[in-house]
Amino acid sequence: MPHQFDFLVIGSGIAGLSYATKLAMHFEAQQQAVRIGVITKVQADETNTKYAQGGIAAVWSEADSFEKHIDDTMVAGDFLSDRHIVEIVVREAPGRIQELISYGTRFDKEHGGNDYDLAKEGGHSDFRILHFKDITGAEIERALLEKANSLKSIEIFTHFYAVELITRHQLGETVHRYDTDNKCFGAYVLNTRTGEVEQFLAKTTLLATGGIGNIYQNTTNPNIATGDGIAMAYRAKGIGKDMEFIQFHPTALYEPGKKPNFLVSEAVRGFGGVLRTRKGETFMENYDPRLSLAPRDIVARAIDSEMKKAGDPHVYLDVTHCDYEKFIEHFPNITAYCRDHLGLDLRKDYIPVVPAQHYLCGGIRVNEWGQTNIQFLYAVGECSCTGLHGANRLASNSLLEAVVFGHRAYQKTTELFGQAVLPDNIPDWNDAGTTHQEELVLVTEMKKELESIMSNYVGIVRSNRRLKRAMDRLELIYLEHEELYRQSKVSVPICELRNMIEVAYLVIKMAMARRENRGLHFNLDNLK
Repeated sequence: MPHQFDFLVIGSGIAGLSYATKLAMHFEAQQQAVRIGVITKVQADETNTKYAQGGIAAVWSEADSFEKHIDDTMVAGDFLSDRHIVEIVVREAPGRIQELISYGTRFDKEHGGNDYDLAKEGGHSDFRILHFKDITGAEIERALLEKANSLKSIEIFTHFYAVELITRHQLGETVHRYDTDNKCFGAYVLNTRTGEVEQFLAKTTLLATGGIGNIYQNTTNPNIATGDGIAMAYRAKGIGKDMEFIQFHPTALYEPGKKPNFLVSEAVRGFGGVLRTRKGETFMENYDPRLSLAPRDIVARAIDSEMKKAGDPHVYLDVTHCDYEKFIEHFPNITAYCRDHLGLDLRKDYIPVVPAQHYLCGGIRVNEWGQTNIQFLYAVGECSCTGLHGANRLASNSLLEAVVFGHRAYQKTTELFGQAVLPDNIPDWNDAGTTHQEELVLVTEMKKELESIMSNYVGIVRSNRRLKRAMDRLELIYLEHEELYRQSKVSVPICELRNMIEVAYLVIKMAMARRENRGLHFNLDNLK
């Protein structure tokens, strides 16, 4: 029997849970019974949200202003951000964060007072970052999960993996990418415990599946970040946008062979951390007057340049001059990790850091309500492209975008709820003629090759030759994998690789189409 919901949420980070929580509270207040299904491919708290260290940005003091936050966002996005969207997000930010606080989210306060301890990060002109130690995302995730679990309308399904969206295509109809009457009816979902693909039917579906980090060798994203939602939407004839804008965090901890990379928060530079070469020399003065507090794309390219010039595998982040007791208070997790895993004493030792893929500024194109071009399909969070980030995301705007658009998607969902209808002739998943794939070494090796292609040819600095080579190599992997996919019963590794190949294709395709250097996209041939 298929599972049948009023609302299906794919992903359990801040975007998915804030949306589901709002829906449940709305209908429970009206004493109207609805079913809200939340599926996540591992445990519920294993999300990109959980790994967000720095904080969430909002105008929170009288000294700050909406106009300053808007301008900072536009500058960071190289003025490719949609100003209308930027204004919406910035102006709605305080209200959304106040709701998180009402759910039980804790943010650090100043000593002996009730005022929040606001931090300042790269690209921000004022102190506006609310944070909880250096585990802000994990704290928000904790509070949202507790709230969601307290609401009887919400059912959370762990270890369920969405394989394919159900649209009019599954009803035997021909669907094109720019059709205006395509509709989503839920998803085919793999129960990873039984190995069976089940129907999760829903009148409205929200994708909140996070980013694409694992198409690269170095990433701060958890292992689950394989672009699943973006790839599923693309196959369902959703529209992608701005996929060329890949943010590399300048300061991931240098630990060869480890994935994901441990993130050394941007807030560490905001606290006073200074970047140095392996010789101990500062270098950011050669790249930007804002020094170590320049936006991430500038800092990442500067580090990449210094590493290439010197042939070094990393640079250093120096916090030895900072107040150690205050540093531990702000960054206990970072301090402990550096001590326990690398034996570093941050009172005298520098932190070895290297750029790593961190955030996707593009994704599934949505409007100001989180709606995709497919009716009753929404996308929120890192898998979506709202227009907020433009060519580069301003620090700590990502958690903010997720909670603002989770709210806006909830508003539009409830407005259109009466129009959503499920057809009664949706077919079961058909895997006739397939077998269980016993040689997963094929998947493992293709994945390694994909990561190498993207890291070497479609990284921080690109060229036309590198992009063409990446596309040519990717096509061979795609053909090999499609043959394997058609012959195999679905599994998480096979489906994840399929999705990674497709999002890598979108990144390369849009990078090739971008003929100017803007923000995170830097092509050497565009300098000629």
